Amino acid sequence: MAILSGIHPVAEALRAKRPLERLLVAQGAGGPRLQEIIDLARQAKLPVRFEPRSALDRLAGSPAHQGVVAMGAATKYAGLDDAASSELVVALDGVEDPHNLGAIIRTAHAAGAGSIIIPERRAAGITDVVAKAAAGAIEHLPVARVTNLNRALDDLKERGFSIYGLDERGTETYDKVEFAVPTALVFGGEGKGLHEKTRERCDALVRIPMAGQISSLNVSVAAGIVLFEWKRRHGKVT
Repeated sequence: MAILSGIHPVAEALRAKRPLERLLVAQGAGGPRLQEIIDLARQAKLPVRFEPRSALDRLAGSPAHQGVVAMGAATKYAGLDDAASSELVVALDGVEDPHNLGAIIRTAHAAGAGSIIIPERRAAGITDVVAKAAAGAIEHLPVARVTNLNRALDDLKERGFSIYGLDERGTETYDKVEFAVPTALVFGGEGKGLHEKTRERCDALVRIPMAGQISSLNVSVAAGIVLFEWKRRHGKVT
């Protein structure tokens, strides 16, 4: 059973009508945002129980649940067909830190990406920590988990996608490269970057020019820079 905790993740799960079994609220907790969640749960006819804060601490695995925990079905991943139905797809080559994965999901959704693709092995999956870092975006952005990322990239190419990998050895800078649409942006894991077989599948390797002595950025920061450059050129203004 999946556990969701925190104001944003639980509120967005309710708004997205995600199947949930019950909502637990810490006794004595209050405030307008928490009341909105309780109201949403009751509108959805979801059982609401008021429990001691210590009970929520145990379920959430930490006291950082903001007084609310939802229990529901395990996360369902999207299929590659769903992932490939938009103009922008983000593929992650071995991002292992759940905070980075959550931050990238949040940023990708804000930048107009239609989906995220992650590999099954040696990479973070969808957890409560990821959901918290994504601040609700995980309820609106499909995440496909594939057995082999490189085969998935080959599949995207057959569907007409151009593949761009972010790599510090790239020959073009992110702000000068011409992104063909539909676009797949590939970001490597922490410390390791893109694997060799992944780089070979990219139509272009792009880099972010750096000043100073640091050669690379945190992957979630780097993803944000490139994603919003894509949005500046191709995204719809809202």
